[in-house]
Amino acid sequence: MQRIELDLHTHSVMSGHAYSTIQELAEAARQKGLKHLGIAEHGPMIPGTCDPIYFRNLYVIPRYINGVRMWMGAEVNIVDYQGTLDLDDTYLARLDHVIAGLHRLCYTSGTMQQNTDAVLGAMHHPGVNIISHPADGTAELNLEELVKASARTRTLLEVNNSSLFPKRGNPVAHTLQTELLKLCKQYDTPVILGSDAHISYSVADYTYLYDLLKETEFPDELIVNYDAKRFFDFTGLTDVE
Repeated sequence: MQRIELDLHTHSVMSGHAYSTIQELAEAARQKGLKHLGIAEHGPMIPGTCDPIYFRNLYVIPRYINGVRMWMGAEVNIVDYQGTLDLDDTYLARLDHVIAGLHRLCYTSGTMQQNTDAVLGAMHHPGVNIISHPADGTAELNLEELVKASARTRTLLEVNNSSLFPKRGNPVAHTLQTELLKLCKQYDTPVILGSDAHISYSVADYTYLYDLLKETEFPDELIVNYDAKRFFDFTGLTDVE
C-alpha cells in the first residue's frame, strides 16, 4: 500500500443521503495527507439530492481548503441505453470533474449489450472522466469491452470500496471487481480507487479493496490514486483553478 494522493469520489450532505459537510470532508482529507479531494454530488434523478442550480454556483467554493486541492464535480446518472446523462452539458461544463454511473433508482437494466452500450455512451461523452462502480452488479456488463474503451476515451474505470461494505450485502461485487482488476492488468489499463465516501470518516478509505489488489497482484503503477500526475496524464485534466 502506498500513500494516497487523491480521492475524487465523495459526497457531502448535499447529496441527500450523506452526512458530512464539504468542510468536514476537506478536513478529513487534510488529516489523511491527501493532495486532492473530489466532491461529486449525486445527479438530480437520485431522490433527495441537490437541485441542478447547485452546480451553477460551485465557483464560490475555494479550490484550496486546508491546503487540499478541491475538485467540485458530480456523479451523474446514466439513464438509458444510449448513455444519456441526467445533467445537461450546460451544467457539466461548470464542473471540475465528472463521474458517471449506473444506479438502480435511475436505470432499468436491459441485456448485457444494452447495458454495456449505455456505459460506453457515457464514456464517449467528452465531459466524463470516471465511470463509477462499473463492477458492482447494478447491471450485467461486458467488462472487457469497457476496459478496452477506457484507453480510447481516456475515461477511468473505478474500483469501488463502498460496494464491498459487508452491510450492503452485495454478493457479486467481490467477484466482479476482481474480474475488472484482472482485465485492467491484462490490458495495462489504469484504474482509480473510489472511496464513495458518504461521511468524512470514509474519505480515502480503501480497506476492502486492498485485499483485491493483493489477490490480483495489481501493479501499483496502474493505480492513479498513488500519483496525481497519472490521473492528469490519463484524463487530460489539468490542475488549474
